[in-house]
Amino acid sequence: MKIENRQHFLIMLVAVGAALLIGNSLIYSPLAKLWSARSSQIRNLNNQVADGKNLIKSATTLSNQWSNMTANCLPSNTSLAENQLLTALTSWSRSTTVDITSIMPQWKNDSTNYMTLNMRLEASGTIATLTQFLYQIESGSMALKLDSVELAAHDTTGQQLTLGIQVSGLALLTPPPTKQVKR
Repeated sequence: MKIENRQHFLIMLVAVGAALLIGNSLIYSPLAKLWSARSSQIRNLNNQVADGKNLIKSATTLSNQWSNMTANCLPSNTSLAENQLLTALTSWSRSTTVDITSIMPQWKNDSTNYMTLNMRLEASGTIATLTQFLYQIESGSMALKLDSVELAAHDTTGQQLTLGIQVSGLALLTPPPTKQVKR
């Protein structure tokens, strides 16, 4: 190769290399980032659509559960709600022969739409009676949730147990919105 052709070839090679470098940094990299971002956004939207379809499929079940919860929640009157919960706990303890030793209610008003009645309860009995008592709390018609459960033995054989539980009850302050049927 002649020197002039070699210089011309090297200049062209440098020009092509510079063009590829500029093309990579100005065209390919931004387009690759845009493509990756779009793919991620499409994946997120597809997941949201799938979640929405699942919610639509389970709308009647969720609506029935919400209706059940709102119908069985505690009244917004604090003394009436405490009395209702204490009556239920007393009834459950009598039916299971569990001895309730202490009850400490506390109201929390964290929202304008609802309040929660947190009740710390200590009871004693055998493992069978205490599990029946817990089952009745969980399966009862009231809107209650067991937040914590502690179990301790009173004697060395483990026949007498002490149960400490934290129960939360829901009281709605405003009535739930009703669906209006279009005619």
